[in-house]
Amino acid sequence: MILDRYFARRFLQSFLVIGAIFLTLMILIDLIEQARRFNDADLSFGQVLQLTLLNTPAAISEMLPLLMILSTIALFVGLARSSELVVTRAIGRSGIRALVAPVLLALLIGTLAVALLNPIAAATSEQYRHFSDLYKNGGSSALSISRDGLWLRQGSPQGQSVIHARASTNDAELELIDVTIITFSPEGLPSRQIIADGARLDDGVWILRNTKEWPLSSDTNPETHAVTHETLRLPTSLTRQRILETLGQQDSVSVYDLPQLIRDLREAGFSTKQYEVWLQVQLARPFFLISMVLIGAAFTMRHVRFGGTGVAVLTAVLLGFGVYFVRNFAQILGENGQLPIVIAAWAPPFAAILLSLGLLLHAEDG
Repeated sequence: MILDRYFARRFLQSFLVIGAIFLTLMILIDLIEQARRFNDADLSFGQVLQLTLLNTPAAISEMLPLLMILSTIALFVGLARSSELVVTRAIGRSGIRALVAPVLLALLIGTLAVALLNPIAAATSEQYRHFSDLYKNGGSSALSISRDGLWLRQGSPQGQSVIHARASTNDAELELIDVTIITFSPEGLPSRQIIADGARLDDGVWILRNTKEWPLSSDTNPETHAVTHETLRLPTSLTRQRILETLGQQDSVSVYDLPQLIRDLREAGFSTKQYEVWLQVQLARPFFLISMVLIGAAFTMRHVRFGGTGVAVLTAVLLGFGVYFVRNFAQILGENGQLPIVIAAWAPPFAAILLSLGLLLHAEDG
């Protein structure tokens, strides 16, 4: 038990030190990137720093696998150089037993990443996109899915517009059906309401069909001045890419909200595979971090007198990147329907765990 606590403390120290170094470098690099990206927006340093800090939790979440494998390598290379692993084996403890503490810590960190870091990263990512859109386009746009259908908000210096559609017939072409649009003046007062059987987004314009338009001025009777159109073109600052990107931004949705969002998307006529795969990937994250620990240990739990430590470290890092690539590739296949959702999310981490356990058992037996 004392040895387990010692290994856990050494592993946690390595994780925190490496994490602090990477976090500092990441903030400095992202600060420069945000300044370059919003160079034309004439932002103050405080606004650029705000964007960088809002982007930080999501970046930390993405860095966790790399931090985990580097922390494991630092731990066991240090133990090997001080001959502590040799002493541990001499008192009758196997190398596999020495992995219990790092694996349990990886499980704990992964669980906290899903339960706490994921909601924080989702909220800050949403705020980052809000301010980014505000600084770049002069007005914010928003998209949400509910039981009532699809809601869009587009903004411009001329005012805001709220768009509601009962459903979408096609994700790729953004064909909305049963559309209601309310436009607001820059002062925030409603100026007109439009209903349409359908709407299609073209270059910088919504093309509405079979529409009826009511002016909402306070001194007129809306129904008296209502006008019908077979086709009506409504300018918009939204683009197909921005809407589809918003629909596909799973990382801006907390794992706690994903099940309800999946149900709402399904009822609104949108594909839910990418969200279902993302939910399962997040739930499998603790086991993916465990696989990173085992991969790092499989190549570094060896005495330095055997030589080749640099090659072993490089091999462990490259294999970790390979598993990370395979997981992302399987996730894409799952989103496209080429793989079952459970296999796409859970097979890569468990395959990596079994592979690294095989390497560890082979090394112990040898």
